[in-house]
Amino acid sequence: MPTNQISAEQVFENVQTANAALSGLYAGLYDNSPLSGDQTGRILGLYTDELNFYQATSNTGIIEIYQNTLIDSNPLINTYWTNAYQKVYMSNAILEGVEYSVSLPAAEKQRLKGEALVIRSVLFFYLQQLYGDIPYPVTTNYLINQSIGKTPSPEVLERLESDLKEAVPLLSDAYRNTERIFLNRKAAQLYLAKVLMTQKKWNEAELVLKEIRQSSLYQFQNDITKVFEKTGTHILWQLKPKNNTDPVKEMSSYYFANAAPVNTALSPTLYGIFDAADKRRLNWIMPVTVGANTWYRVNKYKNTTNNTTEYSVVLRLEEVYLLLAEALAQQDKTTEAVPLINAIRQRAGISLLSVSVSKEIMLNEILTENRKEFFTETGHRFMDLKRNNQLNSLNGVKTNWKSYHRLWPIPQKEILLNNQLNPQNEGY
Repeated sequence: MPTNQISAEQVFENVQTANAALSGLYAGLYDNSPLSGDQTGRILGLYTDELNFYQATSNTGIIEIYQNTLIDSNPLINTYWTNAYQKVYMSNAILEGVEYSVSLPAAEKQRLKGEALVIRSVLFFYLQQLYGDIPYPVTTNYLINQSIGKTPSPEVLERLESDLKEAVPLLSDAYRNTERIFLNRKAAQLYLAKVLMTQKKWNEAELVLKEIRQSSLYQFQNDITKVFEKTGTHILWQLKPKNNTDPVKEMSSYYFANAAPVNTALSPTLYGIFDAADKRRLNWIMPVTVGANTWYRVNKYKNTTNNTTEYSVVLRLEEVYLLLAEALAQQDKTTEAVPLINAIRQRAGISLLSVSVSKEIMLNEILTENRKEFFTETGHRFMDLKRNNQLNSLNGVKTNWKSYHRLWPIPQKEILLNNQLNPQNEGY
């Protein structure tokens, strides 16, 4: 055997090495995956109406993302797909190792399986949202995977619902690390609720979200300046940087000061939707003025060096509030939804909604609050617009936006390797 590696069978002989394999998967999520701080949030922020791009040239394909001029050979489209499926493979390797292990304790097998299932489901969910019909590999067998076909998008969501419902009882509410860097049952339930919302299963999503909200594990964070501090009890899940004092990727991706941005800045349109007194505008956005020009920097994370207080927040309680408000409003329970959205607005220091607001106004307000609350966070804007059938509202602000841009093209390289991935998505 190699001196610096161990076989898959040995990995799952004891809890320590099995946990090490799973920790490697979590590290990969932080480093290079749809959940990485410089990936989905930034890419879909440029793809929609959150960010402007200031580089004249780029060989990564990011300019075509920003200009909505995608083609199937775009390198970023291919990299996003490849990185996600690499982590799917790692998840499947862990699931197989746990399944066939004869020495792991039953309780540990359940937990390991539950966490790996949720991670795989999250990856598939992002792939489904961006590419539509996608392969759904559940094995590491390359003889199967090299010619696997596409699963229709509605069936992908059904399988995700099934996988997450299987994972939830395998996990406990208690975090196995006080910093909440590993998934627990409530985080799994939030992803289940997201899938249910995407399927328009409002009542089911409502029940799941209410269970999360009622948990004593979480308290609403009323101090806007502490939302992105890693010790917050409003955080359901966050990812830890590789080194203890590294700034999070969200900081590195968006930071600029005393000069024009070299990459991205918030769109003036987004800045303009905030009330002047909105604490989110005052604390999460930093105007940078050089001469006669002003740009707007994303300022949610503060530590540029020697970071000891921030991890990359993936799931937080505010999302539970706004998703629950949406699920209630979709069922004409607007009166019940008002306190949820008002909790967000009150913390921001802006006027509260009336209890007599109509369903249509309520849904529009929820969409707006999501935009103000979650800008540049894990693709919220794209997914919120898509779930509410409002992606085409981007026509007014994105010059090249077309209705088929609701999906990205399947990467050309993948279709050349596997013709079962045909036909290509509409418009490409």
